[in-house]
Amino acid sequence: MKTKIAFLAALACVLTFATSASAESDNGFYEKDHVRGFISIGGDYRGMFSEFQKYVNQTAFVNGAHRSTPAGDSVEQDYVGTLKYSKFEDYFIGLHVNMGAQYKQFLTWFDINFMPTQTSKRPSATYTTVSEDGSDTQKFPLYDVRWFTYGADWMFGWKLFGENTIINLIPAVGIGFNLINFHFASSFDIENIDKPGTYATLRDRYYSTMASSVNAELELRLEFGPIGIGAYGGYRYVRYNELNVEGNRLETAYNMYDTDNVGDTWFIGLRLTWIFRSDWQKKQDDKL
Repeated sequence: MKTKIAFLAALACVLTFATSASAESDNGFYEKDHVRGFISIGGDYRGMFSEFQKYVNQTAFVNGAHRSTPAGDSVEQDYVGTLKYSKFEDYFIGLHVNMGAQYKQFLTWFDINFMPTQTSKRPSATYTTVSEDGSDTQKFPLYDVRWFTYGADWMFGWKLFGENTIINLIPAVGIGFNLINFHFASSFDIENIDKPGTYATLRDRYYSTMASSVNAELELRLEFGPIGIGAYGGYRYVRYNELNVEGNRLETAYNMYDTDNVGDTWFIGLRLTWIFRSDWQKKQDDKL
């Protein structure tokens, strides 16, 4: 809850700033024909903090039970087996598309981020499970275990060395959201926490949960006319909500007593930017 309150407070500050800037622009706060749009693409190495890696692995590889009735019996039992998957590493590749605007040294943009799907291949098509009393065995299907995230941040930056210098440092900070998606190992039956004895069966599909995020970065950029080449690094703070599957909250050893699921990463990467000409620059060209 505390992270959601902090996120809403930060969002209110950003919206207040944006509204104020918009109002002042009508009163001559800035010259509209000096605004330049830009678009960029980038990729980075994302290191996962230990709590994030633990959250991903304990959630993705949750080993649930299958509810079934032994042959010749009328009472359902839990059937449990051993999962033999390779765990996920503590890093991944982040991909980005940025779209925004620059006014003199001030920049603002939307950073749309995503990543290639991480996959742990199933060891076999099925696996053997044993009933609670050990009297029966049954086989259930296995799936590839997968996870990936995507989201967006509203960023604000400042060119420290001026508007049009060849070399620049650009610190930036922003807030946004993120979604993390999991595909589990099998069709486990998950008990409803609020209604003990009631179960829902996981399907062969992705399950998702959303998070608030705060992103901070520093870019070293070289600009040659409209083209900018940058190296950047930073930190992204993420807290995921509870993961609900088929209407039931998924409980693991990781999140049993804490609903603030950590998704923090540090990153270093490269970015290619194309900066469009402003209306003022186009007018100067027409005068030549």
